[in-house]
Amino acid sequence: MEMQNITLSVPKSTLKKIKLMAVRRETSISRLITEAMEKIAAQDDVYIQARERQLAVLEKGFDLGFGDSKLPSRDELHERK
Repeated sequence: MEMQNITLSVPKSTLKKIKLMAVRRETSISRLITEAMEKIAAQDDVYIQARERQLAVLEKGFDLGFGDSKLPSRDELHERK
């Protein structure tokens, strides 16, 4: 996988926490951030796929049980007997 360097600006307090986290996990700050960004990208891919599936379901519509007959009119539905 080809890598690309980037520059980030983060608050010093956040950087301090990230450095400590990297030491505890015996990894680098770069690796921690890469893993976090990969997780965010993967979650976004899952969201996009789910959204597309649901939009397809909505486009298709739902079977309301009327078959090929036309839907009843408002008056027919609320007819008083």
